[in-house]
Order: sequence, then structure tokens, then C-alpha cells
Amino acid sequence: MQAVILAAGMGKRLKNLTRSNTKCMVQVNGETLIDRMLRQIEKKGLRRIVIVVGYKAEELKRYIDTLGIRTPIEYVENPIYYKTNNIYSLALAKDYLCSDDTLLFESDLIFEDAVIDLLLDDPRDTLALVDKYESWMDGTCVRIDDDDHIEAFVSKDKFRFNEIGSYYKTVNIYKFSRRFSETHYIPFLDAYSKALGNNEYYEQVLKVITMLDIPVIKAKRLSGQLWYEIDDLQDLDIAASMFAPDDDEKVSLIQSRYGGYWRYPQVLDFCYLVNPFYPPQRLIDEIKASFEKLLTQYPSGMKVNALLAAKNFGVEQENIIVGNGAAELIKSLMEQLGGRTGFVRPTFEEYPNRFDPAQSVSFYPHNADLSYTADDLMQFFADKEIGSLVVVNPDNPSGSYIPKADLLRLCDWAAEKGIRLVIDESFVDFADEPDATLIRQEILDKYPRLYVMKSISKSYGVPGLRLGVLASGDTELIAAMKKDVAIWNINSFGEFYMQIAEKYNKDYETALVRFRAERSRFAAALSEINGLRVIPSQANYFTAELTNGMAASQLTKLLLVKHSILIKDLSKKLGGGAFIRIAIRGSADNDRLTAALKTEMQVK
Repeated sequence: MQAVILAAGMGKRLKNLTRSNTKCMVQVNGETLIDRMLRQIEKKGLRRIVIVVGYKAEELKRYIDTLGIRTPIEYVENPIYYKTNNIYSLALAKDYLCSDDTLLFESDLIFEDAVIDLLLDDPRDTLALVDKYESWMDGTCVRIDDDDHIEAFVSKDKFRFNEIGSYYKTVNIYKFSRRFSETHYIPFLDAYSKALGNNEYYEQVLKVITMLDIPVIKAKRLSGQLWYEIDDLQDLDIAASMFAPDDDEKVSLIQSRYGGYWRYPQVLDFCYLVNPFYPPQRLIDEIKASFEKLLTQYPSGMKVNALLAAKNFGVEQENIIVGNGAAELIKSLMEQLGGRTGFVRPTFEEYPNRFDPAQSVSFYPHNADLSYTADDLMQFFADKEIGSLVVVNPDNPSGSYIPKADLLRLCDWAAEKGIRLVIDESFVDFADEPDATLIRQEILDKYPRLYVMKSISKSYGVPGLRLGVLASGDTELIAAMKKDVAIWNINSFGEFYMQIAEKYNKDYETALVRFRAERSRFAAALSEINGLRVIPSQANYFTAELTNGMAASQLTKLLLVKHSILIKDLSKKLGGGAFIRIAIRGSADNDRLTAALKTEMQVK
């Protein structure tokens, strides 16, 4: 068996990186794509490697000569690479295809060794490697049946986003038998090129072949093996984290992205916090139905969006401001406060990070559950001469919760002392206590120095919309913040969501009931794991302590590398120790994490 690598293209989308190099000489974690691929192929003991070159051909050949690859390498040159596509490059190598069984690769791929093994270990002689379609993928897609027959190649004009559940993406790695090349691929390739020219793709030939009555090429499905196609700089960035040679570096690179994990195949995100049972499908469908208008028309300005938020939360327009996520409002609010400010630590770091450390006074609960009461706060801050106090309730990451009646006592205390009280209730809807919110007009009127923050992203499960609100009886500060943030800080999708949200209030309440039941079930399952102490929580996450001597960083790494599960390592946040934070998702996902934890908690 031999390998054929198509490496004639220019890779224009990689911009400066391919100005003086071919696409396959781009580096991922300090190693070029072609170096990595050649070494992976060499380990399989193939007879030879044929490389079709074109752009910067001599530079590429000189570079490959320095790599010390022992497998014989032969080159085929495409002199008109700049005006042809890969159908012509492959046609130039047709004599090789007809002389031996072939593994065919495109040179802009990065993959783990197991990907090649899948093809070599399969007794079927002609296969197209495919993976279940995901939203980050681009290029040729196919439909396959239960017997791995390729039913159809899906062209761009036939691609239907409402049918993506049935699509597979070609990985651009194939196994061709010599007979298949002789009797099918090369004859069809010649005919296709004569009829339609050389500015086409070799997959088009495979598409024609699949229309034959007797199928001669089948699909080989990946089952979690990692691969990535590098077309642009973002692909390169993601590939660097997926294929980091060091597991600790891999975890660090992925965590530093702060989201966007839909670009990572099979990664299950237990790090970021949402509502697993909301929004309902009907709400999603309603947004989809208006997608074109929302995409192509301007949103309203701050005044209208504040009116929508006021309607949804039952307060006056002058008492509420909408933000591009709560983070935008936190930044603006903390800049407005000034003076000495009290914080509860550990907490959501966006608040203290937006404030002068020299003016910060921190309360630390001294118990294993990181819990505290309103009385604890009043006692600690009574003589600290603070002008403001920030309380996240339920707190993050502990899930510690102050009941509403006690929180109102804290409001009374703060009012008596002239302290501005910031309550972040982004997670309060998940608490067992009914109607725990402080966003009520009568409460805002009674406590004009109370500021209530709420992340709609977290409570309502729509983080992609980036929505948050701040409500207060301090209309002057609210007005100042409306001038501080951009007039069009909310996009049309966020505005439309607020416009229709009230219709789904009953669905939201139902989702919260389901959530509380799942939280209780999940807590019980986690508590049965030896070496894991789960801290009680009223939020949509648990903080847990590892009591078996394992470091949180080690467990985080094991879960990501071995199980594609991402959790939050709290070691730095809690000043050391073995603490993790686990989001609460749906039952199936929670069970998957529970099983992984049971396996890895045995490792030290």
C-alpha cells in the first residue's frame, strides 16, 4: 500500500502564513502539518509516499528532504496549480493510483494516529472516512445508510440546515483499492475532467460513482477520533489547543477560550452555567421564523430595550437597564460606585476585578461549605466603613444562599448605614424558595440604594444572546449608566427574545421545576462517589471537594483528555486545595459525568 498526499494548493485564507510557504508547512504547536503527517504515515510501513506539489514546490521538497523520512518519497508536480483544483492534481497521480492500493490525504489536515488505523484495520478495500456533521464543519457532506453505503453527496445548493442530523462530513482521507482506481475512479476522473474541466474537486467524481447501481465505495465512520481541517487562522488556533502535545497545556489553552466549545468535537461543557431545560423548542422556532428580519435589520436603541425589560420584569422603564450580558453592566456599575467596597470571597470575580484592590474589603466564610448568612455579613462589615457591598446570591462558586427574608433584612441594615447594596441574583431562580427575586417595583422604591443584577444568559439558558439587566430605585445612576453604555448595545436577536419572552413564562416555571428535581437527583449521585464531597447548592452548579488526595488540576485534565468533559478547576480561585465546580446539565449528560468521575476518582 502507498500514500498519496495532495499538497499543491496555495492556502490563501491563511493569509501571511502562506505568503512564502505552502499550506502544509503551516505549524501547529511548533510542528508543520506535513512533518506530522509524514511521520504518522511512516509508522504504518507503507511502500512509498507520493506527494503532488505545486505552489512553492521546490521549497516544500527541500524542506521534506530535511525531515529524514525513510519511506521512499516521490513527487508529482502540478505546474498550473494556480488555475486548477484538486481534481487535476489527483489526475496527475493516476498512474500511481492504478499501481497500488492507496491511502489518499489532503495536506491541510491534522489528526491523531487512530484515524489512519481505522482505515488500515478495516477489511473493506475502498472507504471514505466520514464524521458526524457538526456546525463548525465546511465542505463535502454525504448521507449514508445503516450498511455504510453512501447514498448521496450533498452539494452546497442541496444542503439543508434542517436536515443536518442526517449528514456526515468527509474527512478528506480515503482508502482506494488498486482495482477501484483502475475500473472506476480513473475512468470516471478522465471523463469528468474532459467534460467539465480541471477547476473542479475530486469528490465530484466520487459523487458520480455513488450513483451506480452497485456501490463500490463505502463510508467509514469515525467514533470520537480527533481531526481538524485547517483552512483559516481560526482553524489553526483551535487545532493548536486540540492537538497540544502536553495535556496540561491542552487544558490551559481550551480553558482560556472562555466559551465557543461548539467548535470542539465531542466536548461536553460542564464549566459554563446555563439552564438545561430552557428555552423551549417553540421559543427557538419563533426566533428562527424571524431570523432573516433579525439578521438584516437594525435593533432598537437603549430606550426601547429598557422598555422591553421593564415589561418583562414588572418595573418602570427608568428603573432598569439592559446590558450586552451582565458583564457589560458590571463594568459600568463598578465604575460608578467608587469608595470602599465590600466583597464576599470567593465569588464571581468580575466584580472585584473591576474595582480598585486598595479600596476593597473582603469577607471570607470560615467553614467547609463556604456558606454564610446575612448576619455574618452585617457583623463583619459593621465597622469596616464601606460605601458599597456586593453580594452574589446564590454565590458563585459555592452556591451559598441567603433566603429572601434575610436578604431584605440586609437591605434594611445597608439603608440604615447608607451603604449601596449590590445583589447579583443571576442564579436565584434556581433556588428552592419561590419568588426569591428582588426585582420588584415596591422593593426598588423602598431601597433606592439597592442595585439588583441578573444575567438572563444563565437563568434562561440563552448565553449566545448576551443579555443581562440591572434594576434599581436609583434612577440617576441608571440614567448615567444608560449614557455610559452604547446606544445599540443589544442586537436584534436579543431584543426579539425580550419581546416574546413573556409568552413563555409558564414554560420557564416548568423548566425550573424540572431543574430542581434533576439537581437533587444529580447531587445524590455525586455524593455516592468516594473521595468527592459535594457542597450543598441552590444554584445551577455544585462546588465539590476532592478528599482522596487528587489535585483538582489532575482531575480536570483526566476528564478533558480521556472523556472530553470540561469542568472548572477552582484551585486558583480558592487559594489552593482540591475544589472543582460542576455545572448541572440534563440527566444524560449528568450521568455521563458521574460515570467518568467514578472511573477517574480511583486515579491518584
